[in-house]
Amino acid sequence: MASNGTASPAAMSSPPPSASGPPASINDSRNIVRRKLTGYVGFANLPNQWHRKSVRKGFNFNVMVVERKGPSLDIIPKTVQIQSISADIEEAGVRLRLTVVDTPGFGDFVNNDESWRPIVDNIEQRYDAYLDAENKVNRMNIVDNRIHACVYFIQPTGHALKPLDIEVMRRLHTKVNLIPVIAKSDTLTDDEITSFKARILGDIKHHGIQIFEGPRYELDDEETIAENNEIMTKVPFAVVGATNEITNAEGRKVRGRRYPWGVIEVDNEEHCDFVKLRQMLIRTHMEELKEHTNNNLYENYRTDKLTAMGVAQDPSVFKEVNPAVKQEEERALHEQKLAKMEAEMKMVFQQKVAEKESKLKQSEEELYARHREMKEQLERQRLELEEKKSRVESGRPIEKEGKRKGFSLR
Repeated sequence: MASNGTASPAAMSSPPPSASGPPASINDSRNIVRRKLTGYVGFANLPNQWHRKSVRKGFNFNVMVVERKGPSLDIIPKTVQIQSISADIEEAGVRLRLTVVDTPGFGDFVNNDESWRPIVDNIEQRYDAYLDAENKVNRMNIVDNRIHACVYFIQPTGHALKPLDIEVMRRLHTKVNLIPVIAKSDTLTDDEITSFKARILGDIKHHGIQIFEGPRYELDDEETIAENNEIMTKVPFAVVGATNEITNAEGRKVRGRRYPWGVIEVDNEEHCDFVKLRQMLIRTHMEELKEHTNNNLYENYRTDKLTAMGVAQDPSVFKEVNPAVKQEEERALHEQKLAKMEAEMKMVFQQKVAEKESKLKQSEEELYARHREMKEQLERQRLELEEKKSRVESGRPIEKEGKRKGFSLR
């Protein structure tokens, strides 16, 4: 398309479409034509429109922190408590509502077999609340309180993952974006951190645990790809936490910890991976974390929930129907119904025959018992007649019934 509205020479020299039918691209909907316009139409401004809408609406991001701190000397908690802290942050006119969900008490019990349950229940309750909001009539202002990322802190033992860590991550990785982090990494040397990271990744792979990995897009430039790869090479992130500002050897105010041998700076990438963790959570992968939560984790949970409630989606609603295939499917289904009816009728017939045979066998046994009884009775009568005949022939009198032994009638 030319910018001045006139047709290009290529368009003028191309033959007109055939009058016998539409172009092939119309007949075949799968034929996608890629064309780069030489003029300006306007839809290239769509990202700017989306940007204005997003800025006007604002963003929200929910992060869960799971950390095993060990039992307190003052108060030993009796259960895992879920605490949420929200803050509204604005930067360069962009508003972000950040919610941090803490889980104090996790791993502080003598028996930690069920310590993961309150955490999983909280994640599922947030999914249930979102699902309930989706099913309401007015869905214009749905508040997204789902957990978009779970920062799971691992104690700096320098060895393999503990059984509790493996069990909890196995429970969480199908419900939330799991990001493993080594806590208090300043207690380990650089070599120990490298070795510990390798052991953690080995255990994660061995137990089939899925951790969040940044997606790769076709149009990403080399700088973006290199930045994402650098972030993923730091997983699990080894971080040092500090909120106080101290003065380093150069006289600058930094966040960190002071030791006799020097200062650990939280925001120094040479000292720990906190900057990379923050970069992934906020600067580079926040939208991907939210998108993966909605399109994958929540969708799987929603499907399982609705299926358990007896709600099923007919997959044929959104697929193209081939009449011949549809007719063959209906024929096969009809044959299956006929085969099922025939099997049921055969089963009923066999049951009736078995019942009839059982009744005939019972009648036969009754007739046989009656025949035997009559035969025995006739045999007794024959013997009695034989005895009477013998008495008559011998001249002995036949005793009358009712005559008692030892008495005679004259």
